[in-house]
Amino acid sequence: MRKILNHKVMGIIALALVCVFAGTVIGAAQPAANAEEKVVLTSPFTEAIAKVRDSVVGVNNYQIVNNNYGGYDNFGGYFPWSYFGGYGNGYGSYGYTQPDSSQEVKYGSGSGVVIAKEYVLTNYHVVEGAHSLKISLDEDEKNLYDATVVASDADKDVAVLQVPGLPLEPVELGNSDDLVIGDWVVCIGNPIGFTGTATAGIVSGLNREIASESSTIDKYGRNSQIVNSMIQTDAAINSGNSGGGMFNTAGQLVGIPTLKYSGTRYSSNAAVESIGMCIPINEAKDIIEAALNGEGAAAEPADTENNENTGNDLKGKPRMGVTVSTVKDTRGQLPRGVYIEEVEKDSPAEAAGLQVGDIMVEVNGQVITSVTEEVEIIAKLKEGDEVAVKVFRPDQVYGDGRISYDGEYVDLTVKLAMVDSIAQ
Repeated sequence: MRKILNHKVMGIIALALVCVFAGTVIGAAQPAANAEEKVVLTSPFTEAIAKVRDSVVGVNNYQIVNNNYGGYDNFGGYFPWSYFGGYGNGYGSYGYTQPDSSQEVKYGSGSGVVIAKEYVLTNYHVVEGAHSLKISLDEDEKNLYDATVVASDADKDVAVLQVPGLPLEPVELGNSDDLVIGDWVVCIGNPIGFTGTATAGIVSGLNREIASESSTIDKYGRNSQIVNSMIQTDAAINSGNSGGGMFNTAGQLVGIPTLKYSGTRYSSNAAVESIGMCIPINEAKDIIEAALNGEGAAAEPADTENNENTGNDLKGKPRMGVTVSTVKDTRGQLPRGVYIEEVEKDSPAEAAGLQVGDIMVEVNGQVITSVTEEVEIIAKLKEGDEVAVKVFRPDQVYGDGRISYDGEYVDLTVKLAMVDSIAQ
């Protein structure tokens, strides 16, 4: 009996040991199973970057460089001579001359985004002055495609290139008006040649008015500084990013990176970081549309000679009631146009608000550069006709007839009448 009992006790103990051992094995195996489970961590940008990164390209600007080897030119100008150089006109020292030469070199590079089949959007300053343009798809630049500017706006700093044979898919254009401060954005470009670099941040500010570092000549011939409305972001923007893309988390193109503030530009004493500026994509859509419709770039205003001609007059015909003269060349400090020397009392011009010192630059939508052009337009109209007049109004008009260079353009409407006593 005791022997049977001992057998039962030993069986129970053995079963308990088996259970303990099995539990130990199972417990030891559990961490290994957990270790095999893949932990996936994603950011809000991962999918967007993967969607558009291959559609961001490099834009290479090639220009002609002339190598002049010395001496004095035919006009008395001095050029530093090389070691074996001498004086111009073929007379080198020691009877040696080295011929001048020129070659096409890579002047600079930026970024661009494919916005339609075989069309790339970039900054105007990236392609400015180019003798030729080439699109690169990789860092070693083995795959290069010739490009041509088909539409541009220097004031907006936007250009559209046509790139025959470019085998890349276009990105989707977003609506930059929908952006709000705090939205996530990612910038993709080729800073210092690193193809497809992506940086992330938020929209830090909207409608930032940024004046360009250089001036431009407006359609009336006056030099003026361009002020553009920009999107501010803290996403890193560096040299070579210009012309690339700023995308929202849906992968839509909402801006064009164009500049980064530096300590020297923003403040002479303070270091400035994490302030990048992008052109809103909505500002570029009219240029994109013009390119895709084959309308091309807007023509630059033609230079005209301001020949004084007051032989035409409007006596016996309806007119504004002003005495005028043609503005001479002021080297862009003032616009070309017709200077108002006198405004007749109780005349249509006075009623409309024209003033002495105003410069008429546009009449009924036509840019004018001389008295002759202004008279020709008015002579075709009749009494009671309303004339749309744009003038440059200086901030100050001095007693001797001089005017200040600072001022603004003002739109007025003049209703023509018979003013026979007015010489125009």
